[in-house]
Amino acid sequence: MPHYYKLGDIPQKRHTQFRKPDGNLYSEELVSTEGFSNVYSNVYHCHPPTLVKEVGKPFNVAPKLVDKYNMQHRCYNGFAINAVDDYLESRKPVLVNNDVHISLAAPRHSMKDYFYKNSGADESIFVHVGSGKVKTVFGELNFKYGDYINIPRGTVYQIEFDTPENRLFIVESFTPIVYPKRYRNEFGQLLEHAPFCERDIITPSNLVTHDELGDFKVMIKRGDMMYPYTYASHPFDVIGWDGCHYPYIFSIHNFEPITGRVHQPPPVHQTFEAHNFVICSFVPRLYDYHPQAIPAPYNHSNVDSDEVLYYVDGDFMSRKHVEKGMITLHPIGIPHGPHPGTVEKSIGKKETLELAVMVDTFKPLWVTEEALGIESKDYYKSWM
Repeated sequence: MPHYYKLGDIPQKRHTQFRKPDGNLYSEELVSTEGFSNVYSNVYHCHPPTLVKEVGKPFNVAPKLVDKYNMQHRCYNGFAINAVDDYLESRKPVLVNNDVHISLAAPRHSMKDYFYKNSGADESIFVHVGSGKVKTVFGELNFKYGDYINIPRGTVYQIEFDTPENRLFIVESFTPIVYPKRYRNEFGQLLEHAPFCERDIITPSNLVTHDELGDFKVMIKRGDMMYPYTYASHPFDVIGWDGCHYPYIFSIHNFEPITGRVHQPPPVHQTFEAHNFVICSFVPRLYDYHPQAIPAPYNHSNVDSDEVLYYVDGDFMSRKHVEKGMITLHPIGIPHGPHPGTVEKSIGKKETLELAVMVDTFKPLWVTEEALGIESKDYYKSWM
């Protein structure tokens, strides 16, 4: 996060004495990125965050790959992923590479008896169905339909769902997820031409300090392994913090679309970026206003990227038979475009009410075993 934020009680200066009412010191923790060279936060705990009582046997959670050389347009029914009680077990990777894992999840239950930390990846969790609360070491975030919950690596969190009906589209990035560079000035502030601004960012609130000792299970993911840790102090024993490294929420409904006289290319929909991939938001917008404009997108070849489109809601003028939760994959080098009849149908239309999330990767995506189980087999023939 490029802008500074603070919550709770903190001392006047960093790395100085900060005492509890009983005279004992609070325990300061620096959460830093890229060593000490990028964004960071200073967090103040009631107890040292180093009180490890036990490290359990790690287990493998690597995606099961079935195709690392995909060169076929594919389509998946995301809502066909089965609902699972446990949050971590519900996360099913469908398309992955060394830069990003794209997963679907349909968890029924809240995280009650453990906490979770992804120590090696940022997570952007798009909420398609459901609402609830994310509890973190930095405070709480209330989420709802259409929210991107962006959780930076190293953040301990716990999710409470309001109901057992939940559908999540999860982007796990092995490099930081940030605002696009062209939307930021040299100080990190979002510029006037950006499709959203800092006012649209929901920051943590309600910092509840759990000054508790006991047995607290934290599941820690690093790479393809999950490590069960037991700590002697509650992960959320924080009295205050400040800095630029923290989780936040941005709603897709607050993305302001960029339009033009003729059809605009997908980069105008860009919302976030990371190394070798971008995340875009397609939202309701007015169509192009040139008198001869064709609102439907033109055919194009992704010479340098794989394109993933996750359909959320609304009517898509370029596709037939679109269902909520559908995922399309259009690989590098194979042309794709509007389905037959949709180009003429789009002419004269004034607006679109579509809602979708797009992930473009600059390295090929690999297909997993979970993806094969929800695939519409003949999608590549749908242009005939």
